[in-house]
Amino acid sequence: MSIRFDEAARTWHLSGAGLSYVVGLGDGLPRQLYWGPAIPDGAVPSLVQEWNEAYSFDDRLHTGAELLGELGPQFATPSLQLRHPDGAKGFAWNYRDHSIEGDHLAISFTDRDLVLTLHYRLWDTGVLDRWAAIEAGAPVEVSRFDSAAWTLPHWDGYRLSHLSGEWAGEWQLRRVDLPVGEIVLGSRRGNTSHQANPWIALDDGTATETTGTVYSANLAWSGSWRVQLRRSAQGRVSVTGGAGQEGLRWTLREGETWTTPVYSGLFSGEGFGGASRAWHEHLRRHVMPTADEDAPVLFNSWEAVFFEVSEEKQLPLVDLAARIGCEQFVVDDGWFGRRTTDNAGLGDWWHNPERFPQGLTPLADAVHKAGMKFGIWVEPEMVNADSDLHRAHPDWVLHQAGRDRTELRQQMVLDYGRPEVAEWAFTWLDKLLGENPIDYVKWDHNRPLTEVGRPGSDDPDRAYFEHVQAVYDLKDRLRRAHPGVRIEGCAGGAARVDPGILRYVDQVWTSDNTDAGDRVNIQYGFSQAYPARAMGAWITDEPSGFNHRTTSLRFRFQVASAGVLAVGGDLSEWSEAELDEAAAHIALYKELRPVVQHGAQYRLGDPEATALTGVQYVLGDRIAVLAFKTPWHCNRPLAPLRPAGVPSDSRWIDEDTGETHWGAALNALGLPLRWTPADWDSAIIRLRRVE
Repeated sequence: MSIRFDEAARTWHLSGAGLSYVVGLGDGLPRQLYWGPAIPDGAVPSLVQEWNEAYSFDDRLHTGAELLGELGPQFATPSLQLRHPDGAKGFAWNYRDHSIEGDHLAISFTDRDLVLTLHYRLWDTGVLDRWAAIEAGAPVEVSRFDSAAWTLPHWDGYRLSHLSGEWAGEWQLRRVDLPVGEIVLGSRRGNTSHQANPWIALDDGTATETTGTVYSANLAWSGSWRVQLRRSAQGRVSVTGGAGQEGLRWTLREGETWTTPVYSGLFSGEGFGGASRAWHEHLRRHVMPTADEDAPVLFNSWEAVFFEVSEEKQLPLVDLAARIGCEQFVVDDGWFGRRTTDNAGLGDWWHNPERFPQGLTPLADAVHKAGMKFGIWVEPEMVNADSDLHRAHPDWVLHQAGRDRTELRQQMVLDYGRPEVAEWAFTWLDKLLGENPIDYVKWDHNRPLTEVGRPGSDDPDRAYFEHVQAVYDLKDRLRRAHPGVRIEGCAGGAARVDPGILRYVDQVWTSDNTDAGDRVNIQYGFSQAYPARAMGAWITDEPSGFNHRTTSLRFRFQVASAGVLAVGGDLSEWSEAELDEAAAHIALYKELRPVVQHGAQYRLGDPEATALTGVQYVLGDRIAVLAFKTPWHCNRPLAPLRPAGVPSDSRWIDEDTGETHWGAALNALGLPLRWTPADWDSAIIRLRRVE
């Protein structure tokens, strides 16, 4: 990675990983002059003149700005909105200086008593991190402070890809033509949300899974957020995004510095699949804390006992989980306080003495003796009204003076922006992990934020930002205090999945919907932005409560094997034959695991468009393909499922049959899938390259 400053042209050229990003000050404002395939340093000075010639006056008002402003004739929605004590608005860009430290570029500007610094870091994965910081020499009111703005090339058309959904139906991929005007995506829920995700992709409408130019971006923030896309009447597109939501106001105090979360961008010339693989590699290598480890196969006892949690009922499940090959045993909700239903106990984080007379240690010891790691469920950010904690500290929850406190799922949200609340949370979590042999924490977050405020505060909207940052800080502090403990990020399903939370957790919960048929589509959407190593995938009992569908144990296991495999069914109700079959599936997954969790992922077909799809993983000379057959109509023949990126002159041995296949045959005739003619079937092909 390199960063070169041309003083005469007043440009900065960030280059590496086959791409270039150029920032210039041609008209005094910091502007994106280029973002795309690598160009030589010698081509950079001419970009300033060429940029001015390519853009009309109206285009130059809002296109190319590294942060969209609100001074002068700039009429796009600003990235930065300020109000000074005398009523003046905006920021006037006066270049001060810059610094280059390794792969980090910082460009600073001044206006009145403010210093605004734009930050850049280009990674070897092709991902460009951007963020910004304001240092206030005098108080100033802020109503919007985005992390970055991006400008796309001028194309005839633009197509937006984004992820939307709802609880139990997250990760639905949407592709729509971008109209003239403004489109806002975001969350006002205080978390990333089930309904949307800050990942987006843009192309000219012709990109495919394997070909075409794709620009994409993702925001590392786990609270309320917004991404705003603008297509001008002249056909130019700009994107601005960051933390927060419309209507918030907060004041930067004298001497304070406010830093935005990272907003990352990515250019790919290899279609949507190439963009996804770059994101996957980046998150595994540079964001997730333990992605180089093999995530263990876990058993979670929730669906076996629900709130009937006790040492007596857990111990038989320990033996069954070990029998089928699970490597981690997780006790879910109901082990603490007076938590016998969902309306009491949250906040009282000590073992229930009736259910665990000798504490958690005897159960943990039994789990460890069975050769598994021991995990526990917690929901540290929430409290029930019926709890000792809330009776002692009712003011600790997020609330507003004179307003009712909404209870969703019979619970309220603690205000982690208050230092005493965050310290309380660390103290009990540190005690729990220090006094019990716990290897794994499932950290849940089951409801959005409402009535966000802090009576008595002169800056209550800060609570939106401070809560999220405090959650990050708490998890970071716990990881340092207990480096052997792994953390799963859960939020009533997928309400908090983004690059921000992935820095502090080892995997995430994909959706509360574990129906294997639905999961084919859910996991397809998840893979657009996030890697299989992060994707928790359970096999549970059927028929499920979501759609009452019944599928085979093989189909359920093989769909879940596309990520981090887990078992969540009631093993005490499984037959001997089912337990034996489960053990065989888990044994096979363990052979596939290095390829699935650490390999490059290729999507084979869109489940919305065809009944035959698959996911291919490649690691070194190994290929693993998980293929899924969903219902199709009128007995029409299905086109073969072909592998991706297999050279025609290569040879591959099927590790299950011993047969050898030329790449040319696989590409022409498809993979030799072995399955029944029935719907809801699946197959796994394992190939190893031979000389």
